[in-house]
Amino acid sequence: MNGSGEHVEQHYGRGRILDSILGVLRDTGKDLTRLKPEDLAPVDEFHVRGREATVELARRASLKPGMRVLDVGSGLGGSARYLAAEHQCHVSGIDLTQEYVDVANALARMVGLTDRVAFRQASALELPFETGSFDVVWTEHVQMNIADKRAFYREIARVTRSNGLFLFHDIFEGDGRPLHYPVPWAEEPSISFLAAPAKVRQILEELGFGIHEWEDKSEHSLEWVVAVVERLNSSGPPPLGPHLLMGDTAKRKLENAIRNLREGRFVVYQARAEAHS
Repeated sequence: MNGSGEHVEQHYGRGRILDSILGVLRDTGKDLTRLKPEDLAPVDEFHVRGREATVELARRASLKPGMRVLDVGSGLGGSARYLAAEHQCHVSGIDLTQEYVDVANALARMVGLTDRVAFRQASALELPFETGSFDVVWTEHVQMNIADKRAFYREIARVTRSNGLFLFHDIFEGDGRPLHYPVPWAEEPSISFLAAPAKVRQILEELGFGIHEWEDKSEHSLEWVVAVVERLNSSGPPPLGPHLLMGDTAKRKLENAIRNLREGRFVVYQARAEAHS
């Protein structure tokens, strides 16, 4: 990804993620032969506000059973499995990190959703799908690691069918001041590429998207991260949670997220856009 793809994959790939998740589920009394998608929600929604944000984003679209959805940067597959289980969509997920793809496919098998979800390793800048393949393209907290925003959104526009939807929940540049590192998507600045919301909106409109919803969720995001850190301070990390994906610096990353949000160094937006015919 603009020369940083290998470093991005190294940042996210932790090793033994699946073993860690299954071990915790076993230890907390879950029957691994009867897992449900919601059992995995605490860990497989690796973005601010977790499952809450995914449900909220889904409400922005009139999703119908059988719709073809592409999740760009699908991570461990939580959003994709939610859309398949709750909205009966057929969801394809791509992620740069092979370990995430392997875990996502394994978890899909364990919850009985392989008829509706499938994941593959690919770059968001070279989506392995034909033009106009999807009714909905979806992304949560992905483009922060991609320098070439126009190439990223151009590929999304290419695979979205005429009058199809693009939905995102993402992190953007705030007031232009540098971030306090590490943050959840980067240990240091070399793989963090934040763009201003206005610049991204301009790119989307130039690519033929009509913007129908564009909402600043920074305050909600700050409240959520503050609550997470307060719980960590009072009772330690939960058995299952995003800390399993953030490594030893998880708490520091979350504390820096709070500081960056409070100081306006980054912002969080959700949006719904329609591809013009």
